[in-house]
Amino acid sequence: MSSQNVDSGPKTSQVPKSGARAALEYTGIPPSWFDKRPKLPSRNWLIFLSVTTSIVAYYVYDRRECRRIRADYSSRVEHLAKDPLGTTDLPRKVTVYGAKWPGDEDHDKSLKFFRKYVKPILVAAAVDYEMVSGRRSGDLANRIADEIKTRRRVDAGLESPSQSPIPLPNQPTLEQKRKRELEGGIVLVGRHTLKEFMSGLKRGWTESMDRADREDMLAQELASDGRFDEPEEPVIDPEVVDGEPLPTRSRLPPSQNAALFSPLQMPSSSLSKSTQSISNIPAYLDTPPSTIPTLPTLLLVPFTNHIGFRQVPNMLWGFFNERHKVRAGSKAAYSLVMSHMRPFAAPNTTVTTSEVQDSQPGGRRGGDLDFDLPAESYYDGAYTPSETENARKMYYDALPAKLATARALARGTRAPTKEEDSHPPPTEVELRAERLKKEMRWRGDEAGWEIVKPGQPAQWDERFADALQVFDEPRADDVG
Repeated sequence: MSSQNVDSGPKTSQVPKSGARAALEYTGIPPSWFDKRPKLPSRNWLIFLSVTTSIVAYYVYDRRECRRIRADYSSRVEHLAKDPLGTTDLPRKVTVYGAKWPGDEDHDKSLKFFRKYVKPILVAAAVDYEMVSGRRSGDLANRIADEIKTRRRVDAGLESPSQSPIPLPNQPTLEQKRKRELEGGIVLVGRHTLKEFMSGLKRGWTESMDRADREDMLAQELASDGRFDEPEEPVIDPEVVDGEPLPTRSRLPPSQNAALFSPLQMPSSSLSKSTQSISNIPAYLDTPPSTIPTLPTLLLVPFTNHIGFRQVPNMLWGFFNERHKVRAGSKAAYSLVMSHMRPFAAPNTTVTTSEVQDSQPGGRRGGDLDFDLPAESYYDGAYTPSETENARKMYYDALPAKLATARALARGTRAPTKEEDSHPPPTEVELRAERLKKEMRWRGDEAGWEIVKPGQPAQWDERFADALQVFDEPRADDVG
């Protein structure tokens, strides 16, 4: 009876298996895998997936916008590249200046910014360019000043214009070269480059036209400071010790190595003669001109270089917002290609540099001289004169020992050690050359920092007001 009741109970209906599932079960897949139902990931997985997806999506969006912006501006100017040129015509050419960012060992950062964000638009418009960089702070200012002085010497008839060593047909004349420079323009990447450019511009049109070699002038100065003078010998009253005369300098025969040291004093006399032979410019020709000829139009490109641990957040923000740099570089290049110019905005006041620093903190002068002024705060403290002073002190503290070793080995007063045989110490000539090289670098760094340091206003001369122009963004009606 009981067994019959049990057998007569309701039976659970089994879901028929599909053919695919029945076939997969025979492959060895556990049956429990087929009974699982999808569910939401855990809380930690949801956080991870949402953050990762947002970051990747933002990065992809930013890079896609970069391509779109660059393609948009390239399409606006690519018709200019299709204009035919004559057989003797040359494409438009601009000069790009990029100074070294203070505190960064990579001196090429400014030009890297130009190549990445400005160059594509110039290439699309078939505009040629020449890049000039400064390896250290102040190099660009010295180069620009020397170029302007050379131009003044050529205009005054004191020097012939540079010509190609190989005569070429249809070689442009000096007037044609300068006309092409005016039609091209000058690109200044960053505020630090603007300050060096304006400093070199003022020096070139204000200082004397004398071609003075800075290295030769410094060598003359260093030769007379007594760092390499022979130490004075102690004075001993008795002239005979142990029955033998003392080997004083007057009683010694001339050393065979004396010829090694005599040339060290020759540069001072030869340098003085060369310097005197250059200073032959009449006073009426060496006077700075009252007016300055029209200079190539300037393109001011904003640039900020983030270095240091404290600026890591700015680096991360810049990595995910490249489109802003692409847009700024494309706009600047577009204004240059379309040749939309305006006069250079002169400063609001005409006071001296010291008065500007007292009355307007932060080096503000007004007008275009305040271009990209907030960028100075990012390299504030990147260099301090005490760094150079410490390096100079350490070098001069160790110099007497090196000099004594070099002279002892050269005169044969002692035998070289095993280490000196395997690694010969520098000679006196090499020490002089090393000192000159270090002083050139130290003094150049100090002078360059005085030009670009935060709070130092850009140089200005009233004669620049009628000679400078700036590329400006075209208006909407001009674009249409």
